[in-house]
Amino acid sequence: MSLVKYAAKRNFKVTPEPTAVLKKDSAKLSFVVQRHKASHLHYDFRLEMDGVLKSWAVPKGPSMNPGDKRLAMMVEDHPYSYKDFNGVIPAGYGAGIVEIWDDGKYTDINSSGKDAEKKLKAGLKSGSLKFILYGKKLKGEFALVKLKGKQENAWLLIKHKDEYAVSKAYDSEKETAKTSPINKWLAANKQPEKKNSTRQVKSAGKN
Repeated sequence: MSLVKYAAKRNFKVTPEPTAVLKKDSAKLSFVVQRHKASHLHYDFRLEMDGVLKSWAVPKGPSMNPGDKRLAMMVEDHPYSYKDFNGVIPAGYGAGIVEIWDDGKYTDINSSGKDAEKKLKAGLKSGSLKFILYGKKLKGEFALVKLKGKQENAWLLIKHKDEYAVSKAYDSEKETAKTSPINKWLAANKQPEKKNSTRQVKSAGKN
């Protein structure tokens, strides 16, 4: 069961996070991007596959600019129900605030339905995922490419050039409401609204 690591890292008597339960089959696949204020502020990019959410910690957040190659560290699978989770994780593993930054459906770049999931699983195994996001902020074609000879589980999240792509600088933070729970916390605690650097990737992956 791919949720063993997820369950082992959490005490469900304390944390409000969803328990480790696999999702039943569905024709449409979901994705979610969660903004997470743990020891460092980062984004968690999650794609539904095989009844769970395949997950990557993205320190700088996704970009709609094809020129940006965002480092994405693959972490443990999360349960499908985690796509709806937002709230406060108590002291312990991944402690902090989680909010939903974007969500929607997604599919393989060339297939749909059951065939799409088969293609996506094959892409995950080979280290090259190409997909289309139907989100509120993230739209169009994207790719996740695993880096070879680099840090273990290191990938790049890249926007493809299409009608949704932008050429100007893209900052995920500027696409976040000032009234979001995390921004309210940052303001109350007088901390700057900035993302963590790539040097903090390992820490960001622990969520």
